[in-house]
Amino acid sequence: MGLFERYLSVWVGLAILVGIVAGNFFPNEFALIATLEFAHVNLVIAVLIWLMIFPMMVQIDFSSIKDVGKKPKGLALTLVINWLIKPFTMALLGWLFFKVLFADWLDPETATEYIAGMILLGVAPCTAMVFIWSQMTKGDANYTLVQVSVNDIIMIFAFAPIAGLLLGVTDITVPWDTLLFSVLLYVVVPLVLGTLTRRALDSADNHTKLNNFLSTMKPWSMIGLLATVVLLFAFQSQTIIAKPEAILLIAIPLLIQTYGIFAIAYFAAKKMQLPHNVAAPACMIATSNFFELAVAVAISLFGLHSGAALATVVGVLVEVPVMLSLVWFVNRTRHWFTTKGSQA
Repeated sequence: MGLFERYLSVWVGLAILVGIVAGNFFPNEFALIATLEFAHVNLVIAVLIWLMIFPMMVQIDFSSIKDVGKKPKGLALTLVINWLIKPFTMALLGWLFFKVLFADWLDPETATEYIAGMILLGVAPCTAMVFIWSQMTKGDANYTLVQVSVNDIIMIFAFAPIAGLLLGVTDITVPWDTLLFSVLLYVVVPLVLGTLTRRALDSADNHTKLNNFLSTMKPWSMIGLLATVVLLFAFQSQTIIAKPEAILLIAIPLLIQTYGIFAIAYFAAKKMQLPHNVAAPACMIATSNFFELAVAVAISLFGLHSGAALATVVGVLVEVPVMLSLVWFVNRTRHWFTTKGSQA
């Protein structure tokens, strides 16, 4: 594990502080960056997110899907949690907290936007960071690759309909053209280009060129992640300083959702007698979110300074330390699981 992965929470924490400070000292400069849009997509954020996720997309080997039947129980667990449980519990928690429990502290429009941000997080299962979580828990690398590949294929077809359904349920007008364009821009296109790049680099099937490319791109991917965090918190810095309680209000249901979903997935994995190296990545991808996509779509749909964008940004703030705590827990409870399993 490299220096970046080992101290991930430290780097993200520093990026958050830099963003908040810079946003307050240089508001005009960040306001100018915020105006660089095309078709409701901020061009700078789009470039950084592409820089972050493209190397991850190149890692995905769709030929591995032929092995999908080798560990069906783990994959089934991931798919059920990601697509039949997590989006709906996220929407329910958002409604419960922002329309009921916190209703007296928020105006209706802000509450609705917070719910929208939570929904976008809940509908986007983790793609990029799950490779790191799997590595940190000594997960089965091949299984992780299969589950990410399958989830990405499903995301192409399921993200927009489920997001649209849940946003509609919470009485939010869904701009379908922007939503579908975001899926095309941040999921379909990078997946296709990642697949073509992988095929071109690995034509000899010895992984030498591919591994060299990924090694070269890794620092740029890290730069993309940290620069994105800096920009997002810079854009929201004045809101964060003026209304720090908003961060707490959003963080509470997100924490409950994250730990709750993990508890459901981990309990189910133990009952299903999955081996630990399958249970770990299965639960990690079920718990974490593709926050890069959620942030990008929230900005496209509602704007950089919207409550929805703030909610997805808080998702970044919450996810990294929470997932690292779950990595610690998963590693400490390795003895709860078997080490091998032929039908996991």
